[in-house]
Amino acid sequence: MYSEEKAQRVINFIEKLTTHTKGELAKQPFILEEFQRDIIRDIFGNLDENGNRVIREAFLFWPRKNGKTNFLASLGLYMLLADGEPGGEIIVAAADRAQAGMIHEIQKQMVLQSPLLSKKLKVYRNSIVAPDGSFIQARSADADTAHGYNANCVLMDELHSQPNRDLYDVLKTSMGARRSPLFLSISTAGFDKQSICYEVYDYAKKVKEGVINDHTFYSSIFEAEQEDDIYSPDTWKKANPGYGITIKPEYLSAQAEKAKALVSYENTFRRLHLNQWTSSEEKWISDEDWMQCLGDFTEAELEDMECYAGLDLASVEDLTSFVLLFTSGDKFRVLPYFFCCEYQVEKRRNRTGANYDNFTKKGELYLTGGNTTDYNYIRDFILQAAERFNIKKIAFDRWNSSALISDLVEAGLPCEPYGQGYASQSPAIKQLEVLIKSKELEHNGNGVLRWNMSNVQLTRDPADNVKINKAKSSDKVDGAVAMAMAVGVWLIHKGSDDNATSIYDNREIIFL
Repeated sequence: MYSEEKAQRVINFIEKLTTHTKGELAKQPFILEEFQRDIIRDIFGNLDENGNRVIREAFLFWPRKNGKTNFLASLGLYMLLADGEPGGEIIVAAADRAQAGMIHEIQKQMVLQSPLLSKKLKVYRNSIVAPDGSFIQARSADADTAHGYNANCVLMDELHSQPNRDLYDVLKTSMGARRSPLFLSISTAGFDKQSICYEVYDYAKKVKEGVINDHTFYSSIFEAEQEDDIYSPDTWKKANPGYGITIKPEYLSAQAEKAKALVSYENTFRRLHLNQWTSSEEKWISDEDWMQCLGDFTEAELEDMECYAGLDLASVEDLTSFVLLFTSGDKFRVLPYFFCCEYQVEKRRNRTGANYDNFTKKGELYLTGGNTTDYNYIRDFILQAAERFNIKKIAFDRWNSSALISDLVEAGLPCEPYGQGYASQSPAIKQLEVLIKSKELEHNGNGVLRWNMSNVQLTRDPADNVKINKAKSSDKVDGAVAMAMAVGVWLIHKGSDDNATSIYDNREIIFL
């Protein structure tokens, strides 16, 4: 049966007692959008013969900036104070403490801004407590500490960010003794189709389409189809229930333009704003964009100019890359050098892909002889380069260093360890992409570097950081890695030298 009164009671509670806590609407009543009211009516209005809610689990699949945070926060306060469950335990859950705390902090501010709520509820650092002992607590993905709950309501934010299914399962099974529990998870799309989020999403789609009959499960899914034009306002409106209200058309237009300009951002735009599941691996720079940066300069022109270097030391049988990034003058200029042993040339003759013979004939790949890479040869080469060029820093992989690095340091070269994780790579890769897209960077057409760039696959983490994924890339990417390291060490040290001159001395770094 359906009870309009029950549903309206929830709507009235939210709109009369809770408020916005941030921005221009701060301290004003939180008025639900119509699509949010419809969800509340569906979840809270449908009752069984005993007057209990039929819906026990709900999955809300909305893109970013469609009002999910305030919606979850206000629902949690209703469940704490007005749902009528004795000794209620409302758990706000997320992948990490910061995300869980975000909703919990909004709930605390809603309480403090309401004379009635602040009179009835006690706000503590990690909880909100009602007079009957019911409480709200925030909980992150440390599932081991989540045992022992007897939850009647779970609000799980950004389900796609959960590292595994443990917290979901622990909290789900904690609700078995409650007469009318509600497990509500909300998420944008992710890229891991083996995750608990995709499992719940797939189940929700099948329930919605009638493939699975589960009257206790409710879904609200807003997403663009894969064949939809991602640059069309009609697609944005289709995927975003708060289009024109909680999320402005001009904002989505700007994000779409960014997706056009930056290949690596397209999947982010699809995932966060169109709710499309994507791969965690992404193509990076197109060959057309790379070759538009072909310059006309000689090594002699760069002598004595300030530069930063990236050194990607390969295994004894692989490519080693040494890339110089020159930052003086009106453009950035890239000068790459590549090394491998003769055995690798033979090995590549029997494989598809790039032929090392062609690279060596053009002088784009230096052979060190034998079956293993001769690091002494590379050391001497770098020492000679340091005599010609003004090398400010040489970035190297801290986990793959060797006696070669010790020799360079002993010779007085400024070597610096550089991480290969998201935190180190992401700023460099994003900056490098901007330089290439804006044609602020020139290269000399080296065939090995061009081939490396065409092989790159990026991997993106839940925080939207990127890195070059060697394992997923189609072939060698060592030159791209070394070039990114050179950009990264420049970003770290730019301006630290009083004598440094750079095209960015008089203007900001370009970020899109």
